[in-house]
Amino acid sequence: MLFLIFELGKDRYALDVRQIAEVMPLVGVKQIPRAPQAMNGLFNYRGSPVPVVDLSQLTLGRPSARRLSTRIVLVHYPDPTGRTHLLGLIAERATQTARHEPAEFVASGITNAGASYLGPVVTDARGLLQWIDVRTLLPPSFRDLLFKEPMDDRWGLPA
Repeated sequence: MLFLIFELGKDRYALDVRQIAEVMPLVGVKQIPRAPQAMNGLFNYRGSPVPVVDLSQLTLGRPSARRLSTRIVLVHYPDPTGRTHLLGLIAERATQTARHEPAEFVASGITNAGASYLGPVVTDARGLLQWIDVRTLLPPSFRDLLFKEPMDDRWGLPA
């Protein structure tokens, strides 16, 4: 199975490429006033607005470093109703892939309710690599902010 490798701080993480729509350079993002810090904003993807979340801000409490290897990873994010949404994730050093069989990954032995997206780990030549589950990446309140259906039609737009 193929994984996209990226870094949070000094640690390496992996996303299953089947959850990824596209890996893009860090493009201009429209900021959203009063949004949570990890909500970087919106960007236009083929004519549709897509929310962008900074993974470093979300997980480590600091913004991602702006480097040539920092990317927007466009993922298929499933909501609890079964619908899938596009979600942009700003990820540092997201320029490499690796192949690992799912059976190679083992439980880390640590349970963290505040980081349920952290999955099993595998050891390779560079050390530990931890699998991130896109489905559980966002806390429910954050997910609802991004993908909840509008309650009114005050702008005259279809819901």
